Amino acid sequence: MPLTMPHQGLLLFRMAPLCVLLSMLMVSCFNFCLCHKNSEFALTNPEKSSTKETERKETEEELEPKILEVFHPTHEWQALRPGQAVPAGSHVRLNLQTGAREVKLHDEDKFQTNLKGLKKGKRLDINTNTYTSQDLKNALAKFKEGAEMENSKEDQERQAKVKRLFRPIEELKKDFEELNVVIETDMQIMVRLINKFNSSSSSLEEKIAALFDLEYYVHQMDNAQDLLSFGGLQVVINGLNSTEPLVKEYAAFVLGAAFSSNPKVQVEAIEGGALQKLLVILATEQPLTTKKKALFALCSLLRHFPYAQQQFLKLGGLQVLRSLVQEKGMEVLAVRVVTLLYDLVTEKMFAEEDAELTWDMSPKRLQQYRQVHLLPSLQEQGWCEITAHLLALPEHDAREKVLQTLGALLATCWDRFHQDTQLHRTLGTLQAEYQALAALELQEGEDEGYFQELLDSIDSLLTELR
Repeated sequence: MPLTMPHQGLLLFRMAPLCVLLSMLMVSCFNFCLCHKNSEFALTNPEKSSTKETERKETEEELEPKILEVFHPTHEWQALRPGQAVPAGSHVRLNLQTGAREVKLHDEDKFQTNLKGLKKGKRLDINTNTYTSQDLKNALAKFKEGAEMENSKEDQERQAKVKRLFRPIEELKKDFEELNVVIETDMQIMVRLINKFNSSSSSLEEKIAALFDLEYYVHQMDNAQDLLSFGGLQVVINGLNSTEPLVKEYAAFVLGAAFSSNPKVQVEAIEGGALQKLLVILATEQPLTTKKKALFALCSLLRHFPYAQQQFLKLGGLQVLRSLVQEKGMEVLAVRVVTLLYDLVTEKMFAEEDAELTWDMSPKRLQQYRQVHLLPSLQEQGWCEITAHLLALPEHDAREKVLQTLGALLATCWDRFHQDTQLHRTLGTLQAEYQALAALELQEGEDEGYFQELLDSIDSLLTELR
């Protein structure tokens, strides 16, 4: 028994390596069979497996909505990093030097509300398909409706505020009547002023004060026409016959304001004899201030009123103005007279040109302008020489007006101007003077200054008279 036990252990010890070898052989055969039976489970295709995994991840990323970081712009340009969302209303530009997109606030007041409440690092979920075009139209319609309702509410609140602050005129009139205070319209004020001026019991100071106040009201076209409705215009015209120079002066002052660009009043004035009375004042011995206001009223009556211009020529108006210009001490009125003549000449010329080009002017008015033979009358009565001699006036403004009138009369007075040696000498002297003044303007940076324009006018006249 003791001899057989060692023998069996020795036998088992010798068979152990053979069992291990058989086990390894069986495992290898099993793996080989599996590989040949189904190639899908082969461990030798790692590339194909990696590609499928990548496609799966990309598909999942496409299906997942984009989560962008909100960018908080300021009033300064800042670079925008990829993946950052810009709040509505921000100003975005592309920097051509760096190639980066830059953002800043467009309007603090307008977009401050949009930025309020957004915290740094907050995510913004952007979905461009959230609203349809119909949704936007409906929202816009509701927005407009709300704005209209808000405006109507604001109007109602404003009207209620006005009613609280101001009272109707009817209530005010009743209150003032109780206080013996009367609210007057412009019409009532003008009636009162005319009555005071026309009253024999009014003093000279009261009449002058009434005329002075009346001049303020008749500047308005409607008020000037209302003056006709109760005969006030004729009362003022009759004031030109007063023996008091101050009354004549202020009456002419009122008439000049009422005539200005008011055809209805101009017609009534001609029929009321205003033209004759004004010419009498200018032709007789009167203070300078009185003649100045009378000339103002005459200019307002003649401008843009061809019928009055015809009557002016028939009544010897050019002779009156010639005597006025040549009268000693009336040199200050010479420039105003020359300016009036220039306005009348150019007005007639432009009226005829416009009628030929546009045909807008009525035939009757065009016929009236054609009956104003102003240029021949100026030539016959020596205005070519008178205007040329006025060029010797010392003031630059006066010379400018005279040069304009000489240019307007050039076609009519060319022979007289061409033969007038004094005119040529004066133009030569002025040319040298204004050349020096224009050079000073040029040094100061004024390419086309005031003196350069005067020099151009003189050069043009000298060129035409050669």
